[in-house]
Amino acid sequence: MPGNQEVMWPRLVANKILRKRLGSNNFVADFPCNKEIPSLDRPSLSPNSIFSHHKDTHNYRIFVSTWNVGGVAPPEDLDIEDLLDTGNTSCEIYVLGFQEIVPLSASNVLGSENSKVSMKWNSLIRRALNNKKKPHCLDKIQHSNEERNKNIPGQDFRCIISKQMVGILITVWVRSYLCPYIRYPSVSCIGCGIMGCLGNKGSVSVRFRLHETSFCFVCSHLASGGRQGDEKLRNANVSEIFSRTSFPRGPSLDLPRKILDHDRVIFLGDLNYRISLPESNVRLLVDERDWKSLLENDQLRMELMNGQFEGWNEGSIQFAPTYKYRPNSDVYYGCFHQSKKGEKKRAPAWCDRIIWYGKGLKQHEYDRGEENFSDHRPVKAIFTAEVGVLHSLKQFQSVFLSERFDRITSQTDDFVCKGRSSFQI
Repeated sequence: MPGNQEVMWPRLVANKILRKRLGSNNFVADFPCNKEIPSLDRPSLSPNSIFSHHKDTHNYRIFVSTWNVGGVAPPEDLDIEDLLDTGNTSCEIYVLGFQEIVPLSASNVLGSENSKVSMKWNSLIRRALNNKKKPHCLDKIQHSNEERNKNIPGQDFRCIISKQMVGILITVWVRSYLCPYIRYPSVSCIGCGIMGCLGNKGSVSVRFRLHETSFCFVCSHLASGGRQGDEKLRNANVSEIFSRTSFPRGPSLDLPRKILDHDRVIFLGDLNYRISLPESNVRLLVDERDWKSLLENDQLRMELMNGQFEGWNEGSIQFAPTYKYRPNSDVYYGCFHQSKKGEKKRAPAWCDRIIWYGKGLKQHEYDRGEENFSDHRPVKAIFTAEVGVLHSLKQFQSVFLSERFDRITSQTDDFVCKGRSSFQI
C-alpha cells in the first residue's frame, strides 16, 4: 500500500498541473425540460414581428451570499432559510458561494472531487427556495398578477449552474419562468494554491446571459495570513484570477471571454483581507464597535481605492467582522479571557466580502448572517440588476427553446430531481 501511494501522489499532482482547464462546460444543473417550465405564447413569425427590434430594460433582484463553512458538512437541522431570508425578500436569482465545504487536506486537494457535500448543500438550498409553506413578500418588486401567485408554474427555482473545485462551491438558482431566457452558461476554475496551481485556493467563476445582458459571478478563496505583507499574496491571487479566467466565445463568437468584459460582474468569497493594525488595537475597536476606524485600515478597502480592485464597489459595512469565531459560539477566537496557552491569536477581520464592478447594479442590502457552526459568519447582499430585453429576439427564441442546450452525459448522483443532467453549449 505505501508503495502504491508513492506512485499515486506524483501522478495525481501531474494530472492537476497539466489539466489545462478545469472544465468550461462541465457543471451540474437542472436540465430545463419543456414540460416543467411555463408555457410560452408562440409568436407569429411575420417579418414585422421578427425585425421590429424594441429593447426594454427590466430590473431583476439578485441575492448573493458567501460563507466559509470551515470544512464542516452542514448539520441535518440547518435552516438555511434564515440565511436566504425567503420569508422577507423575494429575488429572481440566488447566487450562493461557499469555501471549505470539505477540509483542505492533501487527499481532498490532490484527489478526485467528492461531490457528496456539495449535493447536500444543493439539496438544502432547493428545499429552502421551494418551500411552498412560506409566503414570499413581493412588496419591493413589481410583478404581474400572474407572477404574484406562487402556485402557478414558473415560480419555483431551478439550478442553472453548480460547480465545485476542491472546497469552493458556487451554485446559481433562478425562477423557472426565467429559464427560457438563460443562455450560454459556463464555468472557469483557477487554482492558485499549492505550487501556484492547485485548488485549495483560487476561484470558480460562472457566467451566463440573461436576455441580452451577460453576468459573471466569481467565487474565490484567496491566500490566508495575518502577517504584514500577506496581503501581497492575496493581490497576486486576484491578478492570476483576472488574467487566467477565460470563457468560451460562443457559437457566434460574440460572448465575453474575460471577467471584466461582462455586463454585470460580482466578486464574492473569503477574500482573507485583514485589518492593518496591531491585534490589541483591533480587538479594542471591535469591542467598541468602531467600524469606521477599523475600515480605515481594512486592506480590501485600500485595494478598492488604489489597488487590485480599483474601480470596484462595495456597500457600506455596518456589521461586526465575520472572522475568526470559535465554532458554535459568539466569541472571537483568541480573545484574552478565552485563549488557551500556546494558542495562536488571530485578530478579527472582515474576510468575507461581496463587491461588484461596472454599471447596471444597485445594492439594496449588505449584511451578515448569524449561523455559527463555522469559524466564519456568512455575508449576504441583495442587488437590482438592469437587464436588456430585445422583444423580437425574445419571441423568436421561445420558438426554438429546445435548441439552447445540448444534453450531455447524464450524471449518476441524485442531488436534483428526476430529469437532471449536465448540459453544455
